[in-house]
Amino acid sequence: MSARQTGLALIQRPHEVEASLWRRLRFEDEGHCRELLFNRHLALARSIAWREYRRRPPHGLERTDFEQLAMTGLLEAIDRFDPLLGAPFAAFAKHRIRGAIADGASKSSEGAAQYSHRRRVEMERVQSLTEDAPHPVDPIAGLADVAVGLAIGLIAERAAAASPISAYESGSWRDVEHRLMAEIEQLPDAQKSVMIQHYKHGMQFNDIAALLRLSAGRVSQLHRAAITRLRNRLNGSE
Repeated sequence: MSARQTGLALIQRPHEVEASLWRRLRFEDEGHCRELLFNRHLALARSIAWREYRRRPPHGLERTDFEQLAMTGLLEAIDRFDPLLGAPFAAFAKHRIRGAIADGASKSSEGAAQYSHRRRVEMERVQSLTEDAPHPVDPIAGLADVAVGLAIGLIAERAAAASPISAYESGSWRDVEHRLMAEIEQLPDAQKSVMIQHYKHGMQFNDIAALLRLSAGRVSQLHRAAITRLRNRLNGSE
């Protein structure tokens, strides 16, 4: 039986896969195709960010800041691209991504540079886990709940990066990471998307909100709900 007959032909022709995604996004209003296209071209955005980071004066920005600017440019490119014009998306996106990086770098100030990407991410996580939460009767227990939530996030971040086991870790710890990633795969679609984009791709909540066309507050709620669900699943209470 031929590849065409078995349905493998489409998989073997990536250009046709991409054309299908653009058609479904633009003309059939299948919004999830936007995220699929973003994931498909994320490596391009990151490679441009790395090249720009090496060749430009950093203006106090870190490499992760360049990546965030590149992701913003990629989202803008996806929203502005017209597949009917015939130009390849990659060529169109490169111009937008470089432009977003140039604009972001020019607006960077010394004060903003000190407020690094990592600090912003950490603050987002803490705010997500504490906002709208009932005031705990026992402040220590409340603090412990936040710490557990942050720890789950750090494990997810490490597991998504597939970091090698160090001399201080055991195979059982890697088993925890694998189990957590398996549980993430079982989350509802919106929660799963937030977890993957934030912990695997390093996106900030505002950028995830732009990608999924949600408010930043809603992304924060989805993050908190996902962490709570993962915690309950890991300790066997759900």
